Amino acid sequence: QLQASGGGLVQAGGSLRLSCEVSGFTLDYYPIGWFRQAPGKERERVSCMGYSVGTTYYADSVKGRFTILKDNAKNTAYLQMSSLKPEDTAIYYCVAGRRPGRDDCSGDLHWGQGTQVTVSS
Repeated sequence: QLQASGGGLVQAGGSLRLSCEVSGFTLDYYPIGWFRQAPGKERERVSCMGYSVGTTYYADSVKGRFTILKDNAKNTAYLQMSSLKPEDTAIYYCVAGRRPGRDDCSGDLHWGQGTQVTVSS
């Protein structure tokens, strides 16, 4: 089970940190990531951290502004978002792979409930 939190309303240029608390499995062995979906737009993969050290992915739209982090001791992942833009407004979903040892956030995934991020101009 994935429990996402940390969304809210922030002004452009501001920062937010999303959290994804994992229960039922040990996050250390699985890829973890974030998707988002804005109204009227397709779902977008934002970031993913794979099982192997150093395997991280960021969408071009967030590179240099977002950072994915993981605390294995807390079994929790984070998405640190800075320099937020109005176009970052979306529902953000935490995902985790169902197969251990993978480095991508694709295929069969656990999905958490979304958390709304709204960036005002």
